[in-house]
Amino acid sequence: MSTPRPATGPLPDGPFDLSRLGRGLVFAASLPDLALTLDPAAGGRTAVVQAPPGTGKTTLVPPLVANLTSAGPGRVIVTQPRRVAARAAARRLAALDNSSVGEAAGYTVRGERHTGPGTIVEFVTPGILLRRLLADPALEGTAAVVLDEVHERGLETDLLVGLLAEVRQLREDLVLVAMSATLDAARFASLIGGPDGPAPVIDCPSALYPLEVRWEPPAARRLDERGVTRAYLSELARTAAAGHARALAADPQADALVFVPGAREVSAVAASLRQASGAAVDVLELHGQVPAAEQDRAVSGRPAGARPRIIVSTSLAESSLTVPGVRLVVDSGLSREPRRDAARGMSGLVTVSCSRASAQQRAGRAARQGPGTVIRAYPEAAYAAAPAQQTPEIATADLTAAALLLACWGTPGGRGLNLPEPPPPAAMADAEAELRAIGAVDEEGRATASGRALARIPVDPPLARALVDGAPVLGARAAAEVAAMVSGDLRAPGADLVRQLARLRSGADPGARAWSREARRLERFAVEPAEGGVRLDHRLEPGEAAGFIIALAFPARVARRVAGSPGEQYLLASGTRAGLPPDSPLRGSEWLAVADVTRAEGRAAAGTGAVIRAAAPLEAGTAEAAAAHLLTESVLAEFAGGRVNARRERRLGAIELVSTPVRATAAQGRAAVAAALDAKGLALIGWSPAAEALRRRLALLHRELGSPWPDVSEPALLERLDEWLGPELDALASGERAAGIDLAEPLRRLLPWPEAARLDELAPERLQVPSGSRVRVAYPEPDDDGGRPVVAVKLQECFGWAGSPTLAGGRVRVLFHLLSPAGRPLAVTDDLASFWAGPYHQVRAEMRGRYPKHPWPEDPWSAAATARTKARSQGGFRAPG
Repeated sequence: MSTPRPATGPLPDGPFDLSRLGRGLVFAASLPDLALTLDPAAGGRTAVVQAPPGTGKTTLVPPLVANLTSAGPGRVIVTQPRRVAARAAARRLAALDNSSVGEAAGYTVRGERHTGPGTIVEFVTPGILLRRLLADPALEGTAAVVLDEVHERGLETDLLVGLLAEVRQLREDLVLVAMSATLDAARFASLIGGPDGPAPVIDCPSALYPLEVRWEPPAARRLDERGVTRAYLSELARTAAAGHARALAADPQADALVFVPGAREVSAVAASLRQASGAAVDVLELHGQVPAAEQDRAVSGRPAGARPRIIVSTSLAESSLTVPGVRLVVDSGLSREPRRDAARGMSGLVTVSCSRASAQQRAGRAARQGPGTVIRAYPEAAYAAAPAQQTPEIATADLTAAALLLACWGTPGGRGLNLPEPPPPAAMADAEAELRAIGAVDEEGRATASGRALARIPVDPPLARALVDGAPVLGARAAAEVAAMVSGDLRAPGADLVRQLARLRSGADPGARAWSREARRLERFAVEPAEGGVRLDHRLEPGEAAGFIIALAFPARVARRVAGSPGEQYLLASGTRAGLPPDSPLRGSEWLAVADVTRAEGRAAAGTGAVIRAAAPLEAGTAEAAAAHLLTESVLAEFAGGRVNARRERRLGAIELVSTPVRATAAQGRAAVAAALDAKGLALIGWSPAAEALRRRLALLHRELGSPWPDVSEPALLERLDEWLGPELDALASGERAAGIDLAEPLRRLLPWPEAARLDELAPERLQVPSGSRVRVAYPEPDDDGGRPVVAVKLQECFGWAGSPTLAGGRVRVLFHLLSPAGRPLAVTDDLASFWAGPYHQVRAEMRGRYPKHPWPEDPWSAAATARTKARSQGGFRAPG
């Protein structure tokens, strides 16, 4: 454990007593350095604070900055990546200041605000500050901004880094501090620095006590195609219970903190621990769906005389705050991170191995206030193979909300903005396309008036659009209830959001109270009618309200059941196929509005590779009204089976609604033929033997002589279709079958004149041999750059032939395959004179006994060439010897 260093200089006076606040905190020794760095008299306005967990930076830096800026009006705004951390930090500072939350220190998070006229330091989540920036780009009334936990690389925090750097160009008096436990300090110092160079970096030594690391991987498999296995969670709970028992034996005040990837796993492990521990241990859950009061109880210290505690948490407790009393951490080594599947057009959370940096952060929770132990419930090899750092959220998440914010800021796509990492171009293009579809941005990516209105609503843009468009149809309250349900973490049993909505309304769901507050908050934003709106020419069926709002928000996820498909497959308007969970009450619904679809394998995916996690049923008319911009009607002509077929189709995105056979127009038919030929080549029509032979002859001449002999490779012919195949294309387009077309005659249209008159001389179809036979020349395939023309002929037909013939004006020698009387190859040569002088005699010795009726003269030069046997040979030929 590092002990606090003595302060190296005076601390600034102001509303906070820094000497009292800093007692026992390691970062207190770094306060004078930071004060000197940010001294307004010295022109200091930016700094990067790099301090390990537990040093007290979150507690001490904001009041220091407040004291430095107290001469002027304005608050110090501190961002925390999570609501629970913002509330805890405000409570901690208020307690040390002997004041109440909302006085000198307060907080604002989604749906909750505790500040007053005298609030000096306000803790907020990044999303709150982003919306304030859009409303007031100069941040009037704000003296300083402290960005905490920037190492987590959350998308909203990354955006704040870029936006606030621009704000400082207009407001040089704005103090900007970036803080982190583990950080690429040089990068962030450069990002928030000014014309004079990077921001100064203030370091602080570690505050950790000794930490014991134990590896106890359960025998059960951690992950399968459905996620974290139940067997692993059961063993993890037993490991946590046993480890906590050992920790209590050594220290009765020891609490435990168990890390799992998501809310489902938190509930499962907590239930197992309660069953195993009974009333002896207080088991608490900590994740985003837990009510605020329960979150606050989990991160507060154990009251005097209270039972020992085991807190089961997602990565929410990984950093940002200290959980008092924790001496044992049990880590699954798993986390849930956003991932975007561009191929299927869907985004969602996936379970992955946490980074080594995250594992170290988790372990550090156990050694903040005394010696501790971390049990890593996974193999040490898995830790070694994990990525060093967490993947920045901007690289993997859906960017729709970020794209709208950047458009409203005047930097579409983030162009020109100094971000920690640029957004992936493909993901940003997809996000801007979605925003254009709802009228939020124009073709250049600039925000429209509608887009600016949507940006003021504290939900993602598609859901904001659904809220304002759906309210005139359903009423503001009903639309807000669905939007509040979908904007939270979805945990719909059987993927059925209609049942989930009923549970929320009845209060049966544990999150009903938080949902109700969120619905009331969103209801205030549903009063402004959207431009154009949505018109329904029918009444909504009972139970369609949820589906209607979801379809408005995510029209590309409107889905129709695939008739006759294995399992319960649905085709989404985006073109993705997905399955319903086997136990879903929605099975059999013809139409669904899908709120959440993720990649998956196994029975739940119905063989599609994706599973619908949350959806609501709706009728066909409602689906068409909600996703009206995806409706198309067109004639689809295709060339298949040797002829053009056409159908008039009405579609909702990729979903076929109506398909009727029609006769294609000439233009449609011709385009269909051209498209098919471009995709699959001229083999769709077929090369007759005559056409193939002519093409090969022309290919050889083009290869050897060049222009004007035409290039007859597949790409070249497809590029010149109209020039040589025009009439035949018209015939195919009008319904003629490909089987009736011979490509030999069209190919002749490419012959160059007058050079074409020499075609039979330069590349003859047949070659006359000494026996008098005219033997067909086999030319190489058009794409065979080194191929030779071949003449396969019986050996006896070439007796006496000394000069090897050439083609293409003497440039290519013919390759002879000399055959036995049975047609089997005996020799391959392009030099007949050399063959007769040498190899022939070995061939004669081997073959004369096998084929005695055929001539095998000792002197092939003087023998008469023949295609016949001895008895039938002209001139009564007798083989010598």
